[in-house]
Amino acid sequence: MKKIVYTITASVLLIACGGEQNQSVEELVSSGNLENIRAKKNEISEQLKVLELQASQLDSVISILDSSEKFPLVTTITAQSQNFVHFLELQGAVKTKQNVLIYPEMPGTLQRVYVTEGQHVTKGQILASIDDGGIGSQLEQSKTQSELAKTTFERQKRLWDQKIGSEIQYLQAKTNYKASENVVKQIQSQLGKSIIRAPFSGIIDDVIKDQGTVVSPGSGSEVFRIINLGNMYIQVDVPEIYLGQITKGKEAIVYFPVLGDSVVTKIRETGNFIKPGNRSFTAEIPVPNKGGIIKPNLTAKVKLNDYSNEDAILIPQSIISENAAGDQYIYVGSEPNGENEAVVTRSIITTGKTQNGLVEVLSGITDGDFIIKEGARSVKDGQKVKILN
Repeated sequence: MKKIVYTITASVLLIACGGEQNQSVEELVSSGNLENIRAKKNEISEQLKVLELQASQLDSVISILDSSEKFPLVTTITAQSQNFVHFLELQGAVKTKQNVLIYPEMPGTLQRVYVTEGQHVTKGQILASIDDGGIGSQLEQSKTQSELAKTTFERQKRLWDQKIGSEIQYLQAKTNYKASENVVKQIQSQLGKSIIRAPFSGIIDDVIKDQGTVVSPGSGSEVFRIINLGNMYIQVDVPEIYLGQITKGKEAIVYFPVLGDSVVTKIRETGNFIKPGNRSFTAEIPVPNKGGIIKPNLTAKVKLNDYSNEDAILIPQSIISENAAGDQYIYVGSEPNGENEAVVTRSIITTGKTQNGLVEVLSGITDGDFIIKEGARSVKDGQKVKILN
């Protein structure tokens, strides 16, 4: 111990004496001699290295001689494996495949509207009727003619079965009957277009045309908007680098900022085409809407499970440091003694995914390691510390 102290003392005195004999920094700067200035800088750099080494030696001596030295206070967390589920965060808007505008199939006056906005309707329910322009009368006339043709055909058939009359008479009666039936069906189909029905069960979101308005097929003549809020979904664009991670059946969490609520669901389908514009593919996520509060075009934040590890070691991101070489490291404490004192060691780590302030550590620590948490930024490699917890 005495040899260490004498060596350090001698080195300090030697540097101090050398510094007195050399030219001062102020004089060198004033002289403007570049070679002398560079030489002085190199000399001071070497002296600093020696002083740092000596300071470290003094710290070691102090720690041995001073039994009352106060060690840095730290807290630790114990590394342990746990299930880690990582999510890719995207944004999207709610859509529904049953959100349509209903147009008339024939021109005419909107004779009557049977529903109001917000009304629930079932598939096939009559929503409105259009003035048929006399098609109903034509139908009745055609039915009468069809009945006559039917009667004529039946009588002619009975005669033909008895070998009475000619075959041509029988065939003409049969043809007239079939033709009259077709006419009735055509008129019925045309008359059916005067009735506007619900294409599916849902809610009448908007009654666009009022009763008495003249309507016709084509753009600009929509009469109703009907929406079904039971089949809602969100479609998001996923970057192509996640093509192998974002797949059908993976967990999805949908959060609605406006509602302050979220739902847990699964990816229903992923696209098979990469969009060249933004190098992405689509993912479709169904959204349960039991209360009917979720509406089309509602903004949502979507989290898609892209990575899982059942045996991951997670540590707070705040305790990770980085050296000049770009290596990430943390401090690990040894097994504490009876007085909760331990020696810290710097450990270079490799990290993976990050989620909610926690980082997955792929290498550098193992289960059971005592990782320095509070005080991690103020300790040094090989330093002795006192663990509070």
